[in-house]
Amino acid sequence: MPLHRSNWRDGLFLQIINVLVYFLFLGSNVYTVTGPHDIYYTAKETYVTPAPWAFLIWSLIHLLLLGTIIYQFFEGGKQVIIDGVGWRFPLLAVLNAAYVNLWVRHYYIAAFFFALFVSSAVTHIYYIVKKYHEPQNTADEVFVHLPFSLYHGWTTVLVILTAFEAFGVDATVEPAGVWTDVFAFLAFFFLEATAATYAFSSAEGDLPASIAIAWSLWAIFARQRHPAFVRWSAFTFALLSLIWVVKAGVGLALKIRRGGGAIALDEERAPLVGGS
Repeated sequence: MPLHRSNWRDGLFLQIINVLVYFLFLGSNVYTVTGPHDIYYTAKETYVTPAPWAFLIWSLIHLLLLGTIIYQFFEGGKQVIIDGVGWRFPLLAVLNAAYVNLWVRHYYIAAFFFALFVSSAVTHIYYIVKKYHEPQNTADEVFVHLPFSLYHGWTTVLVILTAFEAFGVDATVEPAGVWTDVFAFLAFFFLEATAATYAFSSAEGDLPASIAIAWSLWAIFARQRHPAFVRWSAFTFALLSLIWVVKAGVGLALKIRRGGGAIALDEERAPLVGGS
C-alpha cells in the first residue's frame, strides 16, 4: 500500500496522549536518577546488583524519547510513531511507571511481573520498528530506532535484576551458596549471549541493544566483590560482550565505508516493497 502525506490533524489525539504520558509517567525514571533519594543505593542488594551508574542508561533512553515525542509531529515521525507504533507507546509508559513505582517501594515480586510486561511491550514496539520501518534519515535513526533498541536491551537486563531481587538472597545478610553462584553464572551467560545475538542478528546488527547489555555487565562487575566466582564470571562475560560489540561495530563501519550497508538495506527492504 503506497504511503501518503496525511493531514496534520490525523492522530492528533494520540500525539497529545503521547506527550502527556511521557511527562506524567516516563519522567519518573529521570527523577529516580537525578532525585535526592538515591534509590539505586537503597534497593535490595543481590549478587547481580550493578553499580548505580548502570541506571544512567535509563536517563539516556528517556532523553532520546523526548526527541521521539517531538519528532511525532513531523511527517516522517508520524508515520512511524503514530501510524506504526500507535497506542503501544502510552501502554509502555503506563507499564513502565507501574514497574518503577513497585520497585522503588520494594515490592519486588510484583515488580518482576511488571518487568516482564514492560519487556513484552518494548519487544512488540521494537519488532514493529525494526521490521516495518527501516530508517529513512538521521531523525529516524536517533529518535525512533536508537531509543527503542536501547530500551529493548535494557529491559532484558531489568528482568534479570528484578528476578534476583524478587527471588534471590539478600547479599548484605546471606552469603552466596552454590545455587546463587549457578544462577548468577547462568544470568551472566544469558546476557552475554543476548548481546552477541543483538550484535550479529542481521547484516547490520543492533549495536545499541548490545551496548546496553555490555554496559550493564561491566556495571555488575564493578559492583560485585564477593564471592570471587560471581565477580570474575561477571568480568568474563562482560569482556566477551565487549568483544562482540567491538567486532560488530568494526564490521558495520567497514560495510558502510565500502557501501555494503546501503546494499544490504536495499535487499532487506525488497520483500516489503515487492511483497503482498
